[in-house]
Amino acid sequence: MSKSGETTSPDFLFESSWEVCNKIGGIYTVLSSKARTLHRQYGDRVIFIGPDSGHSGPDFIADPSLFPEWTAHVKAQETLLRLRTGRWNISGRPPVILVDFKPFFSRRNELFFEIWEAFGVDSSAGYGDYDESCLFACAAAMAVQSFYRFHRLEDRRVVAHFDEWTLGMGLLYLRKHLPAVATVFTTHATTVGRSIAGNGKPLYGYMEGYYGDQMARELHVEAKHALEKQAAHRADCFTTVSDITAVECARLLDRAPDTVTPNGFDPDVVPSGDAYDARRGRARQTLLRVAEKLLGAPVDPEAFLIATGGRYEYRNKGIDVFIEAMNRLRLSGELPRDTLAFILVPAWVYAPRADLKAALEQDYPQTVPMQTPFLTHWLRRMTDDPVMKFIFHAGFSNRPSDRLKIIFVPCYMDGNDGIFNLPYYDLLVGMDATVFPSYYEPWGYTPQESIAFGVPTVTTGLAGFGAWAKGVVAGETMDDGVAVVRRTDDNYFEVAEAVAGALLALSRKGDAERKVIRKACFDLASKTEWKHFITRYDTAYEQALAKAAERNKNNSVVSS
Repeated sequence: MSKSGETTSPDFLFESSWEVCNKIGGIYTVLSSKARTLHRQYGDRVIFIGPDSGHSGPDFIADPSLFPEWTAHVKAQETLLRLRTGRWNISGRPPVILVDFKPFFSRRNELFFEIWEAFGVDSSAGYGDYDESCLFACAAAMAVQSFYRFHRLEDRRVVAHFDEWTLGMGLLYLRKHLPAVATVFTTHATTVGRSIAGNGKPLYGYMEGYYGDQMARELHVEAKHALEKQAAHRADCFTTVSDITAVECARLLDRAPDTVTPNGFDPDVVPSGDAYDARRGRARQTLLRVAEKLLGAPVDPEAFLIATGGRYEYRNKGIDVFIEAMNRLRLSGELPRDTLAFILVPAWVYAPRADLKAALEQDYPQTVPMQTPFLTHWLRRMTDDPVMKFIFHAGFSNRPSDRLKIIFVPCYMDGNDGIFNLPYYDLLVGMDATVFPSYYEPWGYTPQESIAFGVPTVTTGLAGFGAWAKGVVAGETMDDGVAVVRRTDDNYFEVAEAVAGALLALSRKGDAERKVIRKACFDLASKTEWKHFITRYDTAYEQALAKAAERNKNNSVVSS
């Protein structure tokens, strides 16, 4: 509401992302879980725009009855715009427009020159996924422009929301060609910040010494950074996902976000009651069965199961710290029961192990360990893989006598990996604890998901979620559902020791104590539901609409 009491919510809301109907990373979880809440608010007036890969995956349900007059008009125009309408096959089933960006390669130079001329974004240093991302962004913006003009929305409040640098050029295109539309830009992690951390440079203690443009040149991400920076400055409302990243944006992008929009969670994906117990039992049975075949020895049904997961950013996500902490637990001699540590991180997989797959399918007795009993899927260039190198270097052997065994699951847990054949959530629920000791983590869905499924977790104060949790609970131990470990640029071993200590303490808890901790997880997770966090987006839309209205009012005065 505005001060006068007049509603300032959007009449139409478009949100564009590379991960709409395209499950490739954490932003997919953000959008897909947020979509249900937005659809409740706006109905079919919230429309998501994603890339058309040329085939209909399980996420997309074609629906030609959506906006048929407009789609017929687009087709009749014989432009480069190719699109399909349908619904996202998630809770709420919001409308989706999939845009084929490939035809726009013929206009690449023209579009990039136009954005350079208007906003000074130099695309000449772009490489890798830069061209595809930018052309999809332009195509998404053109879809919004076409929809707006066809439906004559000049007198309606329209917001176009663009996620990450990959959609930055779409925001700039719309700002140039359709300034009446209010724009929101969300960066989930800055290009330069992620690059600094990923290249082993100290990010936090030296933040005031960094200059975004200079570091972009040094780290060879000039084009992405320039695009991200201009989108942040030109957006009617600029947001990011945590207070930690807000500081990073102010320093490296030279603009502080207008508001912080933390990532919420959709509780409907979590089972309850008997269904929860059944899924947890199935997950544990699956995990133990795979481990027994791989290790060639029985595993205690009451074994303590630990996991880490997420994107394969070895240092940024703290995968190195996790292995170090597991090694300390292994060597401590203090674990009260058998422990399995799983690394659920997708890597460069060659194929599921044929020997492991056969053992599972035929269910014959496995009495000796398989070759390389740390790995469920063969890797390409395995000798160069950082996880495998550290496992070997640390001296893990996974002998039956070892109290702790470590297992690397280097595939996407999409339910079709060839070994577990269960999606990530259906394995997560079977864990006793998770660890996400991130160095660079703008928000951190993985620990948030963990507590939502009743699994206590360890994270760090450098994760946006960890910093948020510290404002709600003490976070000193896993008794609160989450233990938030202090992490700096250079306290690697201190973090590993703290992780090991938190897990050792949890492993000694009895059933009654763990039941109380599980309730603490659910209680904390309930505070992160979208029904609480969506108000931050409502604020962002209101701010964007107000700024766009003021801009267009001024433009009208000038033109008259």
